[in-house]
Amino acid sequence: MRRTVAALAACAMLTPQAAGAREGKVTLDPARVDRELKSFVDKGRVAGAEVLIWRDGREQHYASAGLADREAARPFARDTQLQIYSMTKPVTGVALMQLWEQGKFGLDDPLSRYLPQFAEVKVYDGINPDGSMKLRAPIRPITVRDIMRHIAGFTYGNAGHPTDAVWDKLQPLSPDHTLAQFAEILPQVPLLSDPGAQWHYSPGVDVQARLVEVLSGQPFDEYVTEHIFKPLGMTHSCWKCGADIKSRLAAIYDGPRLTRMADEAWLVHNFAGKPMTEGGAGVVTTIDDYMRFARMLLGQGELDGVRVLQPATVKLMATEELDPRITERQWLGSKGSGGFGLDFFVRTSAPKDAAENRGEVGEFFWDGYPSMLFWVDPANDMAVVFATQKTPFDGSLHHDIREAIYGPGYGGH
Repeated sequence: MRRTVAALAACAMLTPQAAGAREGKVTLDPARVDRELKSFVDKGRVAGAEVLIWRDGREQHYASAGLADREAARPFARDTQLQIYSMTKPVTGVALMQLWEQGKFGLDDPLSRYLPQFAEVKVYDGINPDGSMKLRAPIRPITVRDIMRHIAGFTYGNAGHPTDAVWDKLQPLSPDHTLAQFAEILPQVPLLSDPGAQWHYSPGVDVQARLVEVLSGQPFDEYVTEHIFKPLGMTHSCWKCGADIKSRLAAIYDGPRLTRMADEAWLVHNFAGKPMTEGGAGVVTTIDDYMRFARMLLGQGELDGVRVLQPATVKLMATEELDPRITERQWLGSKGSGGFGLDFFVRTSAPKDAAENRGEVGEFFWDGYPSMLFWVDPANDMAVVFATQKTPFDGSLHHDIREAIYGPGYGGH
């Protein structure tokens, strides 16, 4: 009963017109957006990019600039295929929450109820006199909600921490592993902290993907294709992709000189027949396909008469969930004034100064390693997808495209 009442209350608060909500006042200037996108290319910040803006129930603007593949002289276009990396994470979260709506699990259930191997995790607790790691049991079990908020204590490695050596040795997310193998290996990597103690970006979303497999009885990518991609008409989205997709794929360009990334570094996950289908990365898609996913979220879980999630579930995912006592938040604060819900950053207050990303209270979003970004802004009835393939991650592009869309004087509410 408590869950039902809370869900109904959340649903009632979802729309901007509801009590206590505020409506945005952004005025789009397509010419300003075009100039900014062109400047990214002209100044050598990206090889190419595109942006798609949906607002008030219709497409408001699409723009592209530069090249998706410089060597082939192929421009960015609406059929350009993109590797979105961590923008896969919200897709995984939606898949798992579909199963939550079916009563397959509780958010505060111990993770080990469904993946027993996680009952054996240990927390890093210093170094023993002989140089070995000191380990101890966590103060409480990891919950499903923890893995959706990046507070389980997991690490991706490369954290400047003694546990990096364990990650590097075991390589839990090797493309040669299945999700089932990953879920057996990850518990062997010590936690950085107790569950709930700090926010640390992690493979918790890959654990979510394995949960989807266990709870649904389907391979993860097949589940997502059947229950998200096909219902939403996302016909150009995949983990394991064919030659027709590869021929339209944007190349990834790295560093200040925009050097083309070597094929073996960026094609292996999707085009080499490897078994891994990560929950935290791996989707190849187009700007139009991903906008259909974003529009579903803007539509409170529904798109073109197809319901993917209930409105209350979208609201739950897009509500700040971090305990204020979690003060160690890695680089999360660089995203803006806000916190984290279930697989989304959530803006909770207006930008504090011009250096902060423009945005509106109540927006929720995520981004991806090759400087990809999408966001959903319910107060302005708007969704935006910004696409480029530039590494390492360049947050200044996100600041500037947001300013072009919202206008330099837009302060949010």
